[in-house]
Amino acid sequence: MKKYAPLLVILAGCLWGSMGLFVRTFNAIGLESMQISAIRAACSAILLLLVLPFYDKTLLRIRLRDLWCFLGSGICSMTMFNYCYFRTIELTSLSVAAIMLYTAPIFVMLLSAKLFGEKITRRKLVALALAFTGCLLVSGVLAGGTARLSPLSLLLGLGSGFGYALYSIFSRFALNRGYHSLTITLYTFIFAGISSLLLAERAPILNLLAAGQPLQIIFMIFFAIVTSVAPYLSYTLGLVHVENAKASVIASIEPVMATLFGFFFFQELPTLSGFVGMLLVLSAVFLLSRPEKQKEILLPQKR
Repeated sequence: MKKYAPLLVILAGCLWGSMGLFVRTFNAIGLESMQISAIRAACSAILLLLVLPFYDKTLLRIRLRDLWCFLGSGICSMTMFNYCYFRTIELTSLSVAAIMLYTAPIFVMLLSAKLFGEKITRRKLVALALAFTGCLLVSGVLAGGTARLSPLSLLLGLGSGFGYALYSIFSRFALNRGYHSLTITLYTFIFAGISSLLLAERAPILNLLAAGQPLQIIFMIFFAIVTSVAPYLSYTLGLVHVENAKASVIASIEPVMATLFGFFFFQELPTLSGFVGMLLVLSAVFLLSRPEKQKEILLPQKR
């Protein structure tokens, strides 16, 4: 399993990269970002609650003293990063918002070194620089533009990156306490679904459900499976054998896949800088797939 763990993280990033395909469809029927986020989390929680009892009822159990792990991954991570990310998009450009979101690996690397004693190595720093530069190129930020970046949008943008990073942190705490990745994924979505529904305008969601159109219901279920249940489960399984910092950088393949999906489904041809950016991100993923040597460590492991 350890051998294939990086592939699980790559799979998660690829599935997250498909989110734009679904979001465009939801936008076309009048749903906004927070409503889409609420549907995503709530449907994912319901699906797992229906399936898990048949697979293993014990996976539904959590200890009250560990509740903070799931409140953290669901509310502090998923809901916080969604809210901050969507607000950043409103205040500035989509490309700038995406880059602010991908400050997450920086937060993950620093927090994981402090909290879990993960080693900071030259290879990790080089991969981080490659991935972040690649995301800059893919997003088109380096191509110029007049995107506004007010103090509020800067704060919210960093908040989205920090919230995104917290999923790796809280999931690691839960894994260290012996919880299965399915349990972590389930309770993350339960708390994210509840908090997202409280933040979102619920009338359009209720109207969509009241219409009861089979194709729309199937689409919502498929959306939850492809962009939430499968990637979060895959990412959390990967975290069992991959360090937080490595996993966060590897998952940066998401914007690359989003660009490729845009090309294949919407004929959105990537620019030359975007193509170079994709190569840089893929280089970072390849770099972190190789074992590291002891001499590469810059900061000692926590004991």
